[in-house]
This record gives sequence, C-alpha cells and structure tokens, in this order.
Amino acid sequence: MFLGLGIDIIEVERIESRIKAELGFRELVFSESEILYCEKKTNKYEHYAARFAAKEAFLKALGIGWTNNIYFNEIEIINNQYGMPELFLLGKTKLHLGNLAKSTILVSLSHLKSIATAIVIIESK
Repeated sequence: MFLGLGIDIIEVERIESRIKAELGFRELVFSESEILYCEKKTNKYEHYAARFAAKEAFLKALGIGWTNNIYFNEIEIINNQYGMPELFLLGKTKLHLGNLAKSTILVSLSHLKSIATAIVIIESK
C-alpha cells in the first residue's frame, strides 16, 4: 500500500556554500558514513546535495517536515553493493519514527554540476 511520495530539488552551490561557511553544518545534516562517502568523490558537493534533497523528500513523503525528534544526520542515505541508494533511520529519529519499520522506503537520486534532486516513495510491506 502506498503511504507517501516526496520530491526535492536543490542547487549544489547552496549546499557547497553552507558546508564551507558554517562550521558544523556538515555534521548537523549528514551522518558520518555519508560524509566519508561524499568526501571521496571528485564532485563531492553534488553528492552532498543529492543526499540533502533525499532527506527533504523523505520528510515530504511523511508529510511532517523537519520537526522535533527528527535529526537530518540520522536520516542516512547509503549506496548498497550495487550502487543503489537506500535510506536508513538512526538514533532518536529511528525511535521517533519506529512505525516505519514495516515500510519499504525507495530512494532515487540524480545530480548535475549545478542541481541535485531526489524522490522518495514509502510503501507498507
């Protein structure tokens, strides 16, 4: 059963400038695994932006926005062994959204030099 759909698009430059200008922004928004992944990439800000868009799309799919007990760095986008992005919940966010344990969360990312986008679909199993 379909539970939610979210989409987001963001300028790569916006994420790049925030990471460069605001001490701690990267750690506030991205998990340690995401940071390690993006930092290895040649065009790392495109990868950061795509993950940021996925987090926004996920919250839109839930219909809740960025609220208390939801932490961006606890919404983690990691590529599986085949390169497909997967969304995982960590820490307090996982506890707060525990009812999603019986859901399938599908994520698609895309990015160019200047923009990144993501779509998230949530289905019950």
